[in-house]
Amino acid sequence: MFEYAMRKAVNAIPILIGVSILVFLLVHLTPGDPARLLAGPEAYEEDIEAIRERLGLNDPLHIQYWRFISNAVRLDFGRSFRTQRPVMQDIRTRFPNTLQMAMVAITWSVIVGVSIGVYAGVRPNSLGDTVSMASALVLVSAPSFWKGLLLMLVFAYWLGWLPASGMGESFFSADGIKRMIMPAITLGTGTAAVMARMTRSSMMEVLNQDYIRTARAKGLGERNVIYRHALKNAMIPVVTLIGLQLGVLLGGAVITEQVFAWPGIGTLVINGINARDYPMVQACILLIAVIFVVVNLLVDLTYSLIDPRIRYN
Repeated sequence: MFEYAMRKAVNAIPILIGVSILVFLLVHLTPGDPARLLAGPEAYEEDIEAIRERLGLNDPLHIQYWRFISNAVRLDFGRSFRTQRPVMQDIRTRFPNTLQMAMVAITWSVIVGVSIGVYAGVRPNSLGDTVSMASALVLVSAPSFWKGLLLMLVFAYWLGWLPASGMGESFFSADGIKRMIMPAITLGTGTAAVMARMTRSSMMEVLNQDYIRTARAKGLGERNVIYRHALKNAMIPVVTLIGLQLGVLLGGAVITEQVFAWPGIGTLVINGINARDYPMVQACILLIAVIFVVVNLLVDLTYSLIDPRIRYN
């Protein structure tokens, strides 16, 4: 397994290089001059040129890219154009907030989504199956900002049960938990809906296999057949989806963080794009790409724990 993990890690290097090139080009080809934004609308052209020279923006693109990637290998992404602080300092401050919200969102979405999917897969074409799958279709289609604003309207404005926005001082405090509820629900509802549909499809396929009929013919209880034999084998595609969705949640928390004024990495990306803060945007997106690669590797290694027949040679 160790050799397999190392081989996958080596294969991920060209992917990360490709992502870094694509992000670098997209950021630098976006209309707007960061030096002009930093200098202000009334600055002289000489001042703007001096800022551009100081930031290294006058160098050819291939030199700027080489400087970026050679420093990134050492986890040095330079200083933010906007805040003048080291980029990694801002990321270390903000990324745990996004990770915290994403982990809560993926945890509840897996529990709810898999439970609903198992229920619907065991009772296909029933009223519960129809209602749950129709609800899942609505939730996966609804945009995040709409779900967030709806939750704020109901639970913050009408009922007054939860704070409308912001993050508590500590996640383990009562105020921190209250402030986490709506962002985590907003972020995780789409994932829960996708998880329910995937689990239902996988369960229906597994329940039609010969070994399930054999288990029932041997007199095993229905609960034992479903949860011990069927669900374990049905979880392989679901585990793949969990890994992909965790990466999506980390990278797609931008809208949710904006709606709830959550100080996470998504806010850094939005502010960086608006300010043409090249180092910040490049570092954040490259970090998200690395997370995708690592999560997919962990998902591949998890398969052998679920199904002992899977071996990595």
